[in-house]
Amino acid sequence: MASSSDPAAKTRGYIPPQNDEERRLMKRAEELCRVAESRRIPRYTGFLSDREQMLAEAACHKAGCESFRFWGGFEGAERQVLCIEPPDAWQEEATAYLRMQTYDSGAKLPTHRDYLGSLLGLGLDRACIGDLLQDPDDAAVFYAVVLTDKAEFITVNFTSVGHSPVHVKTCTELPPRLLTGPERELHEATVSALRADAVLAAMMHTSRTKAAEYIAAGRVEVNHLPLRAAHEAMYEADIITVRGVGRFRLAEIGGKSKKNRQFISFYQY
Repeated sequence: MASSSDPAAKTRGYIPPQNDEERRLMKRAEELCRVAESRRIPRYTGFLSDREQMLAEAACHKAGCESFRFWGGFEGAERQVLCIEPPDAWQEEATAYLRMQTYDSGAKLPTHRDYLGSLLGLGLDRACIGDLLQDPDDAAVFYAVVLTDKAEFITVNFTSVGHSPVHVKTCTELPPRLLTGPERELHEATVSALRADAVLAAMMHTSRTKAAEYIAAGRVEVNHLPLRAAHEAMYEADIITVRGVGRFRLAEIGGKSKKNRQFISFYQY
């Protein structure tokens, strides 16, 4: 995995495309920039992960395009659409909102994974669906941000989640209570080095040996890229995903203790 060219830097440098899929994404973003700028019309992608957003932004800069933004339906959305909107061009609403409610069928209430799996089961690509948010006041209700041109299809065809019937309707906005979720706790720890195995061990409250086993088994990603070696360096703002365990974000790298251990702080999702 590529990293910052400055060994003293706390944040990870730009990581270039790692495979053909990522190269195609960047090429597509460049093409959309050229079309939007030459024809003075807006152009949009599907929903992108944070890694894909980073690549798309680099592609826009490479194309010399400045009239772009990312939008996922609300501030702080994880999955976002690249919106290329030249000045004075007519605008479109790239995203739409759906309210989805299940009714008592005697089965366990569907989860985020159940909803996503059922939506993809309609034949939709993952890029058609943004964030899915459970209503904190009613566990039977989920809201979805979707591409505008897929909203009608979903409202007509999405009739069940597993064994639970579901009612879907469009709405003009998300309830404010969805956007003020519980504040995540900031955890603090010290590590012997900013190596992946040491940082991951501190986050998971396990040994470096066990953390290294997760890495060797291919269960760990950093910023949506496979982590290939336990000795790789970690940087501020890195998102570490451990399959079957959860996700962490390295919030800050502090100074060193009297015993020469590195202070770190992180969030667990």
